[in-house]
Amino acid sequence: MKTIRISLFENNAQLVIPYLSSQFTEDFKERVRTQSRLSITQGDADGSFEGRITDYDIKPISIQDNAKPIAGANRLTITVMVKYVNNIKGHEKDSFEQSFSAFTDFSLAGQSLQSQEAALIKKVTVQLTENIFNRAFAQWK
Repeated sequence: MKTIRISLFENNAQLVIPYLSSQFTEDFKERVRTQSRLSITQGDADGSFEGRITDYDIKPISIQDNAKPIAGANRLTITVMVKYVNNIKGHEKDSFEQSFSAFTDFSLAGQSLQSQEAALIKKVTVQLTENIFNRAFAQWK
């Protein structure tokens, strides 16, 4: 395998973060660039990735003070549906369509969500891109 095409991962989550689609796609391209010798192309390629962000969710995971409930910690979860196609003859069985989720826990103690959100998204994206990359290319020798 020498070339790979990575299409834009559209954001179909109910809660839309305007830059999430492009950031996730670029972070995934960067992982492929730095962790492999593959050339990223827009045309025909030996393999291709496409998909969509299906969920972006922030939920409390630790409630403090039952009389006046406050979230002691929160969890940001991002879920991505990925379709990987290996076009190399004899390796078609390596193709897959799978959902990947990753999360990070955080506290709002003295900070707003907006002040932390970009860093939290980056942290989760690193986990997601690593999981997707490993699923696609772990069998490489």
